[in-house]
Amino acid sequence: MSKKILILDDNEDILEVMKDALEMEGYEVEVLNYTDDICKAALSTKADLVILDYILFGINGGELCHILKTTPATAHIPVVMVSAYPRVLESLGNYGSDVFVPKPFNLSDIIDAVNHCFLSAGDDVAHMA
Repeated sequence: MSKKILILDDNEDILEVMKDALEMEGYEVEVLNYTDDICKAALSTKADLVILDYILFGINGGELCHILKTTPATAHIPVVMVSAYPRVLESLGNYGSDVFVPKPFNLSDIIDAVNHCFLSAGDDVAHMA
């Protein structure tokens, strides 16, 4: 059974490119450009991993990450944070994210980050590639 990834980014082009790349790797991918309840979104999509942009329309992706990581029902879900502002995250911390990927990124950076999270959790991802 393939792993399910939820991506939250307010840039439709980035969502589409990441979705296509991760689906080619064998992952199921759900995308959102906005949510008012990240935990509900993660649970309703049965996400095994969440990719969050740091800067979203009117929302701080770092805060969403913090909410995911401090809510008992979602704390186990790995989070990959992406941002074009790595210095902001260096000064504010990573909000509990498992991996940080600076923008601009190569798609291989995202795929490597996702695979790293699953391997760190003890999941076998080799069968998906």
